[in-house]
Parts: sequence; C-alpha cells; structure tokens
Amino acid sequence: MGCGPNITYIHIMTKAAAIWFYRQRCPYSQPQMKPRVRAREQHCDAQELFSMIPCRVLRRGLPEGPPQAAQEGLQATLEAELKDERLYSQGHERPEGDFCLICTLPIPLPMYEHSAFAVCCMKRICYGCAMAVGRRGMLNCPFCRTPHSDSKNEADALAMVQKRVEKKDSEAIFSLGNKYYHGGEPGLQKDIQKAVVLREEAAELGSLEALCNLGVAYYHGKGVDKDKAKGYSYSTVKVAMQGHVESRYNLGVIETEHGNHYRAVRHILISAKVGHKASLDTIKRAFMGGHAMKEQYAKTLKGYQDAVEEMKSHDRDEAKRRFAKIFGRN
Repeated sequence: MGCGPNITYIHIMTKAAAIWFYRQRCPYSQPQMKPRVRAREQHCDAQELFSMIPCRVLRRGLPEGPPQAAQEGLQATLEAELKDERLYSQGHERPEGDFCLICTLPIPLPMYEHSAFAVCCMKRICYGCAMAVGRRGMLNCPFCRTPHSDSKNEADALAMVQKRVEKKDSEAIFSLGNKYYHGGEPGLQKDIQKAVVLREEAAELGSLEALCNLGVAYYHGKGVDKDKAKGYSYSTVKVAMQGHVESRYNLGVIETEHGNHYRAVRHILISAKVGHKASLDTIKRAFMGGHAMKEQYAKTLKGYQDAVEEMKSHDRDEAKRRFAKIFGRN
C-alpha cells in the first residue's frame, strides 16, 4: 500500500510505530541494505526519527499528491527537523578562545571590555590576571616574554601583528583585517575589500570571530554583495553551533525580524544562559510581550546568574574596582 494523501492525524508515534512507518513508506529503507549504511546514506534512520520530540515528527503531515511526492515531502520534513535538532542541541558551551589562559575562567561578555590582547603572540587574558601579573613585577608578556614597551608604539605593534600574519596565525590575520576595515592605523589606509579577504582567510584557518563578522557583513551587505542566505549560513553551522555567543544571539535577532518568535526564543535562551546580558534583556521583553513563558524566563535568569557567578574572581573584582576608579565606569 502506498503513502496516503495526508497523514496529519498521526500525532504521537511509539518506537515500534516509527520503525514500521519508516520501513513501509520509504522505498530506500527495505532490508537489502544494512540499517547503519542506510542511515548514513539517507540521513533518515528510524532510530533518529524516534529520538525526536513526540508530536513533532509528523505534525506537518505530507503534501497531497502521488506516493513519490508524498515520500519526498516526508524526507524533506525529516531532514529539516534533524537539521533543527543539531542547530539547537549544539553550541551550548563557550569555545576555548573565550577562556582566560591563566585563570582558565570564562571571560565576561563582551570580552573586549574585560580582557587584554597581546599583539606579540595573539593571546588573550582577563584584566584580573593582567593586573595580578603586573603586581608580581612581571613587565614582559607572560606567554612569549616580549617586553610590553615594545608593543606600546603603534608602528611596532603593527609590525608584530604582521609578523604573526606571516606565520598564518588566524587571530593575527583577523586583527589585521579589522585594522584595514576601520582604518586610522599608521601606515595603513582604510580598505574594506582587503579587510574582507583577510577575514575570509582567518575564517578558513579557524577564527570564529572572523566567521561571525563575515556572517554579519554578508547578511547586511557591508563591504560585500548582500547575500542573506550566505550570511545566515556563516552564523549557524559555522559559528553558533561551535558555541560563539554573539552569533547565537544574532540568529535570534534574525528569526525575530522574520516573525519566527518561537525559534528566536530558542536561540536567545542558549546565549542568555552563558552570561550574555543583551540576550537576558531580550528574553525579558519576549516574556512581557507574550512570546516566552514565565518558566522559560525564570530558568534563563537562573542560568544567566550562574554563568555570571562562574566568571567572578577576586582579581577580576579588584580590577573592576580600579577601572571604575580610574575611568569612572562600572
């Protein structure tokens, strides 16, 4: 018996029913192929089908039409569901580059406000550890031992960055790209096209920041031809799923712009729970606007508070007080 015209009446499937339906309705699932091989080739194993949340597997039903069209509709639906499961189940932990290399604690967000970047070796440490290192009389870089005085001059600092670029350091290439993008550096003129080329090279070498910036650039057409699909792709599989917090938040913003509030909330819940303040504020507004439940907001608030508490240390608190005293900010 072929696939029926519409099966939207099926809402809950047991494991046995899922396997039976899969074998009966999908011609490529017949026993002549080993199940594991079939799963790899078709990306549609019955076990994966059952592992999804009940009531979502066939909620949309199949399109009207002949059996082949119905089967194609089912396959497309399952592939979209599996893609979403991967998107929302990965990237809940911050990447390695978000942690201070000395105290090994995650750096508060945004990182550029709470950490120092050594141009001599492209290493980043939190302000708390930077202050502690200075207090111990270490006047050189704690990693490569380069004297700090050598990097105070802008021309010398640029030379250090270019030296790291020659060694194919992804963060150095991204940093040089930023200098070309913004301009104003001694010996460098603003060149957005060159900045894009450097960011693409840094992204190929593994820089998540470069990928995030490229995603934003392509989505909004900043310095490149506008390509929202490419920008979205850069912000999902290549960045957010690797734990990049800002990219995850950007996905939530994009979904909000398209009116997909359910999907937006799912993204922003993830970024809020790792200590992203803008995400927490967004979830609060979503709750007040009726797009998020009270339980979601309460759980997210606790996750945010736990993440912030994890990022605290005595040295960081002292550094924060000193900066507040010097610059008059919190």
